[in-house]
Amino acid sequence: MNLPPLVQSFVLHFGEMGSRWGINRTVGQIYALLYVSPSPLCAEEIADALSISRSNVSMSLRELQTWNLVLLKHKPDDRRDFFTTPDDVWQILRTLAEERKKREVDPTLSVLREILMQRPASEAERHAQERMSEMHALIEQLTHWYEDVKQLETERLATLLSLGAKVTKLLEAKDRVVSLGRSRRPTPANKS
Repeated sequence: MNLPPLVQSFVLHFGEMGSRWGINRTVGQIYALLYVSPSPLCAEEIADALSISRSNVSMSLRELQTWNLVLLKHKPDDRRDFFTTPDDVWQILRTLAEERKKREVDPTLSVLREILMQRPASEAERHAQERMSEMHALIEQLTHWYEDVKQLETERLATLLSLGAKVTKLLEAKDRVVSLGRSRRPTPANKS
């Protein structure tokens, strides 16, 4: 690689993480390079910086474009395509979440719905459907939560994430207030 040590460390790590996330190592490296680059890069610059073939760069850039993770830019008087990433890290997070949902969660929900609509032919299938129904309900609940959360403004989302375990304390306080309100209500026998 033809990169400063700090950038090279980040790019190499991102490539390794990419392979763990189910994407090609080169795709991860190219994304990391574009993310830290101060200006958009063309395919030749990417190939030179990472010491990889131009064809590998082209295929990887196409994959990143299908994930909506890179932006195509043009420079005046230059016919080449240049690539960069969105500046807003929150937008990148939202894009990744949406793309993973479309590629992984939505197909799983579709398969589960189809299977749950079938009549079980045996006790084993009935048991399996009950278990799949639990999984379907959980994934549906998470999907509805995700739909609500993705509508939040970035500032509110950042606040929500920064709360962490404090959310549990907030919910516990709400439960105490609600139970206190219930205990103060007069019961029908105590009404005057």
